[in-house]
Amino acid sequence: MLVSYEWLSQYVDLKGISPEDIAEELNRTGIEVEVIYTRDNGVKNVVVGKVLAVEPHPAADRLKVCSVLVGKDEMLQIVCGASNVAEGQHVPVALVGATLPGGVKIKKAKLRGVESQGMICSAKELGIPDKMLMKEQQEGILVLGKDAPIGQDVKKYLGMDDQVIELQLTPNRSDCLSMIGVAFEIAAIFDRKLTLPDVEEQKVKGKEWPVRIQIEAEEDCPFFAGQVIHNVKVGPSPQWMQNRLISAGIRPINNIVDITNYVMIETGQPLHAYDYSKISNGNIVVRRARAGEKVVTLDGVTRTCDDETLLITDGKEALGIAGIMGGQSSEVTPETTSILIESAFFDPVITRKTVRKLGLRSEASHRFERGVDPDRILPALTRAVQLIQKIAGGTVGSNVTMERIGDVEDVVVSLRHDRLVRLLGVPIESQEVLDIFRRLNFEAKFKDGEYIVQVPTRRQDVTIEVDLIEEVARIYGYDRIPSTLLSGKNMPGKLTKEQKIRRIIRQTLRSLGLNEVITYSLTSPETNQKVASFHPEARPIALAMPMSSERSVLRTTLVPHLIETAVYNINHGNQDVAIFEMGSTYLTQDAKITKLPEERYELAMLITGAFRPATWNLKALPGGDFFVMKGIVENLLARLGIDQYEVRAASPTGMHPGRSAELLINGEIVAIFGQLHPKLAKEHDLGDTVVCQIDLARLCQAAAETITYQSLPRYPAVTRDLAVVVNEDVISREVEAGIKEAAGELLESVRLFDVFTGEQIGKGKKNLAYSLVYRAKDRTLTDDEVQAVHDKVINHLEKTVGARLR
Repeated sequence: MLVSYEWLSQYVDLKGISPEDIAEELNRTGIEVEVIYTRDNGVKNVVVGKVLAVEPHPAADRLKVCSVLVGKDEMLQIVCGASNVAEGQHVPVALVGATLPGGVKIKKAKLRGVESQGMICSAKELGIPDKMLMKEQQEGILVLGKDAPIGQDVKKYLGMDDQVIELQLTPNRSDCLSMIGVAFEIAAIFDRKLTLPDVEEQKVKGKEWPVRIQIEAEEDCPFFAGQVIHNVKVGPSPQWMQNRLISAGIRPINNIVDITNYVMIETGQPLHAYDYSKISNGNIVVRRARAGEKVVTLDGVTRTCDDETLLITDGKEALGIAGIMGGQSSEVTPETTSILIESAFFDPVITRKTVRKLGLRSEASHRFERGVDPDRILPALTRAVQLIQKIAGGTVGSNVTMERIGDVEDVVVSLRHDRLVRLLGVPIESQEVLDIFRRLNFEAKFKDGEYIVQVPTRRQDVTIEVDLIEEVARIYGYDRIPSTLLSGKNMPGKLTKEQKIRRIIRQTLRSLGLNEVITYSLTSPETNQKVASFHPEARPIALAMPMSSERSVLRTTLVPHLIETAVYNINHGNQDVAIFEMGSTYLTQDAKITKLPEERYELAMLITGAFRPATWNLKALPGGDFFVMKGIVENLLARLGIDQYEVRAASPTGMHPGRSAELLINGEIVAIFGQLHPKLAKEHDLGDTVVCQIDLARLCQAAAETITYQSLPRYPAVTRDLAVVVNEDVISREVEAGIKEAAGELLESVRLFDVFTGEQIGKGKKNLAYSLVYRAKDRTLTDDEVQAVHDKVINHLEKTVGARLR
């Protein structure tokens, strides 16, 4: 928002207040000031002159010798090459010694033998950009209005000495998208009197021309008003209005359009003027566009609309796109004599959607997108009609015609004084609070320790108690609130159990040679279903407006993206991939989301290629081996102090049916790991690949809170090997459990070091070889003690799993 200091002074007494003071206070009260600048680009000693005579140059066909009056009885001879210079014109004259933008200095000169005592300037030479000029002002010299006082500094006449304050507004402060809104703010900050323009509705005298308003899209346009004005004369607007519009960043066009723009900047209410003669029978129909309907807007571009675009029509053809831009079919032209002024409220949401779809943004849409003040709709219309009568000589052709759906409800917010004091931390008195509300033009009453505040419709950002507290703090002054230290007991910060475990997991997996990756939380439905998740009943959560089909649902498992990461690495020359990711999965069983989905933290791992490359003394360790992944999982469990778990065969979706398993703790599935299904691996051009996914919530529950240390053993251990033959369907875990049960506390550890099958063992049989370590804490074991326990183990295995000693 560009705020003209000169224009602002019409509403607020700024005596003793500079633009710099305004900027400093606005910054203090929460409105950022981007910059302060003047429209003067270095113009000095340029005055208004009147061309009294124009004679052809005796030695040059394209030059003219002009006699220019630049002050009382002060005549200058100036040679000019502009084709549009003419007798009687008021023009900007750079006197000898003048300075122009770019450091250009004017001196006496002779042009083809004729002395020139200055220069008649164009707009470009004065530093005025073309985008701020009417078309007829962009070529040749700048012709000023007849009201330009001869001899006056041209900067004053053109408003070039005005200072402009550029505000960087947040979306909630739409009230400051108008000069009156900024005036309210400045008057409150400096506690100055606010003076607003007198507005009185203009009634028709004589015949009333018809205006029939029909609103078909009531939710999109709950309020539409219009008034007809006849006998207008379209032409340039007065210089004071042009100056203010240029300061506000708007190019003057003609008096009718300029007045609608002027009132929009003044009040924040966008208006639009239609050529009344081009509206069929004075009908105005507000409706949604039909799919594919085309509208030619004022910029000459044909816009294709959909059924979410709001149009203003006359029942036959479109007159404009509501709240954004008018149509070429009803444009005000120099031949226009009757106009219809529109003032309305358009839904911010539908305006914003249309702006994005059409890629068409305007000053009007900028305000409608943020919501306009409903109490300014009729005053803005009346203000525009008054100005048109004054400037364009129009007469009222109809009374104000409006169609309104519903009423604007008063916003009344209560504020507890004790809460205000508690949050601000200062003992502010109730009378001072009431005075702040007075300065803000908020009606307020104080009773029983509570303020009842009626918020004006222009302040749509104030709806709850804390909003009022913020308003009081802003005007009271943040700099007046003392800095205080926090009181109370300081609690030392620490990591939660889950945070500690995640750090341990990261450190453990990195030390084992895995690299951490971070992938998207979004995936495609097809990719999401390739590998089973812990929750097969969960439905994928679809995005309302996905960027692409590949990123259209939230993931329910991490493994598919690890597969994509592995493929990407292999395609770029990294054949050995060992990666892991800790991230969220998103779960719901509802077909339609009515509440937030469950967000579960999971761990996934993938290894393909060589997990350990070959060296001169070591063979390569293949990464696609089931037992490599099993070893990593068991290493991780050991690091977390988890020794009670069960591993059993499984066939989850996307994994090899004979080389996959699930790990259970207390009967709950905590991990799924195994080799990737050959079909899925082939689909992605992967070799043998193993993957794992772990439910971190369940893993954290099972992890030990503390680490238990034990002293080094004082007595030696005795190692015995045990080889037993069992049926092929007997799993090693059962045998180990039997060994531990029979050996009791003298058994320190048991480790499987060999598995053998073959004809020597027998069909349907397998040989399991274990290394058993016996140790007593209080003595050295004898051979007899060890042998007795060992025999007990053998007998127990024969009875429980049908084992026989090999």
